Amino acid sequence: MTAKECGHQEEEEHRLYRQLFSLFLGTIVLILFIIFLIFLILRPAKPAFVLRDATIYQFNASSMPSLLTTNMQVTLSSRNPNERIGIYYQKLDIYASYRGQQITLPTLLPESYQGHKEVIDWSPFLYGSAVPVSPFLTGALEQDQNTGSVLVNIKVDGNVKWKVGTWISGKYHLHVNCPALLVFKEPTGGIAAGPSMKIQITQHCTVDV
Repeated sequence: MTAKECGHQEEEEHRLYRQLFSLFLGTIVLILFIIFLIFLILRPAKPAFVLRDATIYQFNASSMPSLLTTNMQVTLSSRNPNERIGIYYQKLDIYASYRGQQITLPTLLPESYQGHKEVIDWSPFLYGSAVPVSPFLTGALEQDQNTGSVLVNIKVDGNVKWKVGTWISGKYHLHVNCPALLVFKEPTGGIAAGPSMKIQITQHCTVDV
């Protein structure tokens, strides 16, 4: 075989490789376009979260040092508004915050699959024993408790996946924020210990995906 023939054969091989690569790349692009088109047609909607109630077992602060103890149970509902899309919930942490500061440890919610138009309820316990807070927060908390109500935020952070037929999407970050106005019977400092107090809230939450 002459050098010219060898060069021609190598050129043919390179051309074949380029054609195969172009075919492979085109197939990938086509598949991604079809998935995007299906997603666009289905228009997945974010899940809707509602904070139903909160049962307060302990909620009190000390000023020297500035510590806050919280012990509560909340009921949180999630509804899937989609008719053709399911939702996988993964690694959802729920916790309480006050004026931007986390006041309880994160509680892990069980991983769940939510079918079309389905509703899921969770009732986790939220704990925070002698959590250090800034003196500013202690003063603000004392003022709120003296008026008989404290606004806390119940937050959820985790991941969701969308399911369309047999196709499952990648992970998307989910953040939920539920304002909860805790109204105490006696405006004299919350609950130090003793009988629990259940508060009906029914508060719609903001959801970011």
